[in-house]
Amino acid sequence: MRQHVLWKTTMPLVRPFYPVSCNSSPVVIEVLSALGVGFVCANKAETTLVLDHDVPPENIILSGVCKQLSLIKHAAKTGINYLVCENEAELRKIARAHPEAKLLLQVSTEAQVEEASLTIGCSLKSCRHLLEMAKELSVNVVGVTFQVPASCRDPQTYTHALSDARCIFDMAKELGFDMKILDIGGGFSGSEFQLKQVHSIVRPLLEAYFPSASGVSVIAEPGHFFVFSSFTLAVNVIGKKAVYRDLHCSTHDELTPNDAPEFVYYMNDGVYGSFMGKLFGNVITTPSVHKMSLTLDEPVFSSSLWGPSCDPLERF
Repeated sequence: MRQHVLWKTTMPLVRPFYPVSCNSSPVVIEVLSALGVGFVCANKAETTLVLDHDVPPENIILSGVCKQLSLIKHAAKTGINYLVCENEAELRKIARAHPEAKLLLQVSTEAQVEEASLTIGCSLKSCRHLLEMAKELSVNVVGVTFQVPASCRDPQTYTHALSDARCIFDMAKELGFDMKILDIGGGFSGSEFQLKQVHSIVRPLLEAYFPSASGVSVIAEPGHFFVFSSFTLAVNVIGKKAVYRDLHCSTHDELTPNDAPEFVYYMNDGVYGSFMGKLFGNVITTPSVHKMSLTLDEPVFSSSLWGPSCDPLERF
């Protein structure tokens, strides 16, 4: 509730859409739906959960850059028309399975390319081709969406992203589309300072590129922002391995900096679960040990945390 009030006070003209993948607890969905927040869903389970809380289909956006055909058909059946798209193959699937869909083009940003492990979205250069293809397939494109990671510290990122969005809106108009939705993504860490900082950057840009007279609705995807202070994620350490940096035998009784082991701890959760935000450059909170009793004279070793898959992306 406090975060929602802060959002409405600071960003009154930007409607929040909550990404359910951030935290799908039913109580979160219930509270946010009562507050009139929209939802961004990535799979059938999430859409079903949100619809079961009597959220109107027009308040739901189906995200994901590679959706199963069955998921697209499910969206069509349940009246969820707002879908995100970033490539030609996805566009053809949507045209075949959900001809009444209203697409939001997912556009990549410079911050994603520099900071994230994976780049999500199409480039500005490829947007015209997708718009022309959508026109040919009779699929309606109604807006643009982009993501700026919360860890991004360069204010020019929003300048470039909103400038690109304006270009895409103009391209779409030339082709006969009437775009009315701009999604500025979910780069909100949860702090009041960061929210006000983003607002101070975005507000004049929106007034310049998308004034109220344009009729464009501006939305955002604050996920971590709404729930970061309400929940604590607990994980288990399921394995430990000592990695010696110097395998040569030592004649000393005490460990030297070279032969002191580095410990690798494996957790039961990772980037393919609750820490998905790491893939997109979002803020990862600092871990703390539960029920730890450590005396001052005990040795401390260099350590790292890994997810269960041992994928290089899983190092924290």
